[in-house]
Amino acid sequence: MARPRGPRRVAVIAATPVSMFNLAIPELLFERVEIDGGPGYEVVICAPEPGPVPTTGGLDLQVRHGPEAVRAADMAVVVGTGQRYVPDPRTVAAVREAAAAGKRIASICSGAFVLAEAGLLDGRRATTYWNQADELRERYPAVDVTGDVLYVQDGRIMTSSGYAAGIDLCLHIIRTDYGAAAANQVARLALVAPVRPGGQTQFTQTPLPPERGTACADTRGWAMRNLDKPLTLTDLARHAGVSVRTLTRRFHAESGVSPLQWLLHQRIERAKELLETTGLPMDQVAHASGLGTADSLRAHLVRRTGLTPTAYRAQFSRLGAPAA
Repeated sequence: MARPRGPRRVAVIAATPVSMFNLAIPELLFERVEIDGGPGYEVVICAPEPGPVPTTGGLDLQVRHGPEAVRAADMAVVVGTGQRYVPDPRTVAAVREAAAAGKRIASICSGAFVLAEAGLLDGRRATTYWNQADELRERYPAVDVTGDVLYVQDGRIMTSSGYAAGIDLCLHIIRTDYGAAAANQVARLALVAPVRPGGQTQFTQTPLPPERGTACADTRGWAMRNLDKPLTLTDLARHAGVSVRTLTRRFHAESGVSPLQWLLHQRIERAKELLETTGLPMDQVAHASGLGTADSLRAHLVRRTGLTPTAYRAQFSRLGAPAA
């Protein structure tokens, strides 16, 4: 599919009473995407009826657009309240019509109840805010609810868990549309964790904790420049000028993981970057990322993402047209 001219249009639908945090996420992230000097997205916030929309914080938001905004959009995102509510029939009808037109539909938090009410989740895997997962199962038994993940994509339908998981979902959408570099740039601008790939449940992963010190910073930088080499604990300790025991203790204090866990994470991330941005054969990707052989690359990537290297490249490659 060729990249559309101009920005992708996103209609963000506010369920009522809407969570201001959930509502802010799509606008905050999508509006920060710049592609070729222009905006990557155009975000319009709408509601079942234009006018004041109550929020969970007791304030009213003035929303100028109604469900007709969904018809003019390329994608609809329903943001939930973070609490129990009955989906508005007008919102349900709008997302059902959008799905029938082949548009992508996403939900954040309890917005999944709107998608389920519209029948869009029947026979699909989906998720919602963890403390509402049981209710989603009970009210919509045709939905395959996965309650312990950040987000799930099933075809053109995407659902996320509550609150900050909406950030992960939006970054995933940006990555799918414009690539990992664009998504990570937005993450940096918004001061949130880098994109965690997650087109399917098995993609959801726990990123490395934020670094909390600088004693090993030079060694981490040196290791990143030498990922294609078979680095050992002894190599890392020698570069840092300390014993293996001291390195391990300092490294864990700063990074939250052991040196070898950190190193493996960086190797896999380098491999994913090469799969996305180059056409290198699999054995060269494995060598350049320090994973050794193509078989080793395959084993690590399947364990981390649920995809083989070939499938990962087919879905996330930036060499051709962006993924649908």
